[in-house]
Amino acid sequence: MSPQPSTDLALDSSKDDHLLPQRPAAIDLSGESEYLLGAIAREAFESESIEEFLQGIAAILQSGLGVDRVLVYPYEQAQQSPAIAEAMTLALPQLQAFSLTELGLAASALAAWREQTSQVLLPDLPDLAIAGPSPQPSTNFIMPLQIAAQPWGTIILQSDSQKLLPPEFLPGLDSLAIAISQMLQCLQAHYQMQARNQALVAEVQQRTAQLQTVLDFEATLKRITDRVRDSLDEKQILQNAVKELTEALGIKGSNTALYDLEQGTSTIYYEYTTSLSSSQGRVSQMEAFPEVYHQLLEGQYFQFCSITPNPVRGRVAMFACPILDDRGVLGDLWLINDKDYGFNEVDIRLVQQVANQCAIAIRQARLYQAAQSQVEELERLNTLKDDFLSTVSHELRTPVTSMRVALQLLGVTLNQELDLESELQKPKPEQGRIARYYQILQEECEREIRLINDLLDLQRLDVGNHPIYPRPIQLQSWLPRIFDSFQARAKSRQQQLELQVPASMEKIVSDEASLERVVAELLNNACKYTPPGGNICLSVKRSKSGQIQFCVVNTGVEIPAEEMPRIFDKFYRVPSADPWKQGGTGLGLALVQKLLMHLQGNIQATSGKNQTCFTFELPMALRNFG
Repeated sequence: MSPQPSTDLALDSSKDDHLLPQRPAAIDLSGESEYLLGAIAREAFESESIEEFLQGIAAILQSGLGVDRVLVYPYEQAQQSPAIAEAMTLALPQLQAFSLTELGLAASALAAWREQTSQVLLPDLPDLAIAGPSPQPSTNFIMPLQIAAQPWGTIILQSDSQKLLPPEFLPGLDSLAIAISQMLQCLQAHYQMQARNQALVAEVQQRTAQLQTVLDFEATLKRITDRVRDSLDEKQILQNAVKELTEALGIKGSNTALYDLEQGTSTIYYEYTTSLSSSQGRVSQMEAFPEVYHQLLEGQYFQFCSITPNPVRGRVAMFACPILDDRGVLGDLWLINDKDYGFNEVDIRLVQQVANQCAIAIRQARLYQAAQSQVEELERLNTLKDDFLSTVSHELRTPVTSMRVALQLLGVTLNQELDLESELQKPKPEQGRIARYYQILQEECEREIRLINDLLDLQRLDVGNHPIYPRPIQLQSWLPRIFDSFQARAKSRQQQLELQVPASMEKIVSDEASLERVVAELLNNACKYTPPGGNICLSVKRSKSGQIQFCVVNTGVEIPAEEMPRIFDKFYRVPSADPWKQGGTGLGLALVQKLLMHLQGNIQATSGKNQTCFTFELPMALRNFG
């Protein structure tokens, strides 16, 4: 049974007459009770509302008991309320619109409710007339209905004085009243449960619809955000925003403008429309529309409908939202639709979120463009620097090489003259100064040649023109030769050198000249920065990854943590870290890193606990060279 309100509560006594027991000529209520209860139970099962059940009860009692009229009244406001249901013979007029007070039965109904028993009003009391309020007497039975010991309503049975129901039938009416009250209680509980179920279903549907709205909103926002944030091009960002908003909201069009606050202008740069005329490129002076731009510059959004038709668009509904972040307003988004359209809360929230994403994306795009400009400028300057160094290096190499040859010839000449003077036994005091000056000149010339060669090597490595000639190298015999060349230098500085190479170390295939340059630079670097009494150790082993690993460790010195990221930069030297005051160009470690990349290796540095370690790894054999 489903609760559907009855639109017509008055049924005549012919309803389902073929299903109802007919009252015999001699009334025997006790004999008809089973038939009446069965018909009432069937009515309870078939009814779809309390009102329909009560109307059916009225018809069953009127027909089954053979009375002239049956009225059903509620308890609440029963004295002033009309009847809930009525059934009567065809010849009688309806009394359903009359209250108990108007029918003169209010006091008797209250007495029946208090005593919880049926009552009979005898014919000598002109309480209710068969044909309406008149002095014609009638017999009225009042049956109180109760649910959970509380008054619920009243059933009034009316019969004219010629067809009297004797008072002996009151116990039978009490039984019927109890049965009807119990069925009413069950129906009431059933319909209340149905109402709660329907309310719960409606609530679930509402919450499901709300959840789906949220999911749709989040999906739309994510799609638009992804499109907006996918690009670092400001033009693409804003064009995607207006296109996605127009399609997502199903509106006529949208556009976005960027502000020039210094000039006080707003320029529409991007738009997307399905039916509107183009406004792209239009420039608006903010001071000409203070009521609009004052709100936008304050970070406020608003919507309105044009009162007077626009010459191009006609009358339209518009929504404006500022594009802003914590640094200020960058521009605005305008949405345009039919004049009767109202942008709802979901639309507004979506536009606000998109505007926020646009602001973030625009800032990122502008930062990216600024960074790109800086990078391009730095690359240009770096290229100029490299070109300059390369040109200078090439230009200096020829004269410096000539100077080296001249110094070598000068050295031969001086040696010959000094030997001749010695044979003639005529030494001069200037000879010692000449030899010292010659040595200084020779050392400085060699240093300049190394600097020039380093610069040229770095340039070749940068452009990929450095030659590579792989060959097998037996480290057990190859490394000691390089290592021994530093023994005299280390001994003069009271430094201890140690070489650790496993006897079982297999050969590697690499470029011997480049690898020798790397090892020599690292050992030279260690000797340069290790104080007297320090140790320098070169060890070789196989790494866990199967590569060959070299470690150069020197004690007595640490590189500050803030300097570590820059130690492989060109021309960079760690401040105040040269105990021997030898100076340098800052190209050694940069050259080492470039050479190792050329040899398909890598290097890293660690420093701490009064020591510094440079570790580099190389493949056992070069791959895909040529």
